[in-house]
Amino acid sequence: MDETERHAIGMAKRRKVLGDAWVDRANANKTAFNAEFQDFITRAAWGEIWTRPHYDDRIRRVLVIGTMIALRHWDEFRLHVGAAVREGGFTADDIKEIILQQAIYCGVPAANHAFKEAAEVIAQAGKAG
Repeated sequence: MDETERHAIGMAKRRKVLGDAWVDRANANKTAFNAEFQDFITRAAWGEIWTRPHYDDRIRRVLVIGTMIALRHWDEFRLHVGAAVREGGFTADDIKEIILQQAIYCGVPAANHAFKEAAEVIAQAGKAG
């Protein structure tokens, strides 16, 4: 597979996971400064990793959400929680269980903040539990 094919496959996966609105916004915000980075993450993260056959999208979503809690990357956490409930069929209870699991391994302060962030995102998506 060449890089053009990997980009196309990555873009399709990115749209499936994050939704067209998010990807369209990201593409509209491309500049000469960040265009190479956008191409890179489309090929590497979405075209290489998210398309591997071992785990399905649901497991990958759980892994990413949990990792964002651990790293305290709240913008990415919000992005992936929102995408999980809007595009991935996750419920508020699904998100709650991920956060509770991470509370043990990442700490109560991280989980406390994750509940705050997730509640806002879930409410905005109209999926409150």
